[in-house]
Amino acid sequence: MNQIKENIEIINKNIKNSVKKSNIKDKCDIILLAVTKTVECDTIIKAIECGIKDIGENKPQELSRKYDIIGNNVRWHLIGSLQTNKVKSIIDKVYMIHSLDRISLCEEIQKRAKKDINCLVQVNITKEETKSGLYKEDVMNFIKCVSRNYPKIKIKGLMTMAPFTNDEDILRRTFRELKALSDTILSENIDSVSMDYLSMGMSNDYEIAIEEGANIVRIGTSIFGKRNLT
Repeated sequence: MNQIKENIEIINKNIKNSVKKSNIKDKCDIILLAVTKTVECDTIIKAIECGIKDIGENKPQELSRKYDIIGNNVRWHLIGSLQTNKVKSIIDKVYMIHSLDRISLCEEIQKRAKKDINCLVQVNITKEETKSGLYKEDVMNFIKCVSRNYPKIKIKGLMTMAPFTNDEDILRRTFRELKALSDTILSENIDSVSMDYLSMGMSNDYEIAIEEGANIVRIGTSIFGKRNLT
């Protein structure tokens, strides 16, 4: 408990400092999204007791399993790729899906959802083959299509994964491109679409991401330590 509490306190302090350094005019609260991949429920509960309110899971089956134990006293986010055949297992559990990136997924969400579903469009800014997400030039048409045809999907912003690098210039350029894209989309005033959230930044780069406009940061290792991959 003490180590997790200390880690969260350090992260929250860093977040506040990054917000102060930010060039963003509309400074808002930053959502610290605790990424719980490979983290078991007893440890997640300790983090919740230390103030964590938002939990992010990569795999639908893990989100569903942990939700059944922990319940809905936190907001659950699906942050990994979502296969259409897994939508039904999490659709009534998630506060937000961060990985909307194709029409087939929209169709399944529309079919399964009993209420409006908050979604972020995943963008592959750097066009890395190993990453999911739409290319920047395809995002606007995709969002307009979703707005016209899938009324249960409420697009709340964008998500991206920056390259895993220590090159600050590359990181800043990636985050700035997503922020600029968000501003462009917002200027279009598309029905049922807001740009309330930019989900970008992880343990190695969240401070830079916040300085460039992120208001959701997805942090696992800096809270829970290195993942147990066995």
